[in-house]
Amino acid sequence: MSRDEQRATIRQQRETLMEELQAVYRNAFDRLGAQDLGEGTVARLTQLMLCSREGAINPLEQEIEAPLITRAPDQIP
Repeated sequence: MSRDEQRATIRQQRETLMEELQAVYRNAFDRLGAQDLGEGTVARLTQLMLCSREGAINPLEQEIEAPLITRAPDQIP
């Protein structure tokens, strides 16, 4: 598999995982909204879920498959 193909595969896997995680969190929020819980409890759990979602998805948003810069910067005369 060429380097470009590897990058494309990694990007696709990363994007697919982000979409799947978004669906998991969306379903969890929907279930929470359907429960007969007090506002304080819902607010605390919602905050925890938002922090969890951010921790799970934000690292995946970083583009890791970009080619590395391997040449030295131009020298200043």
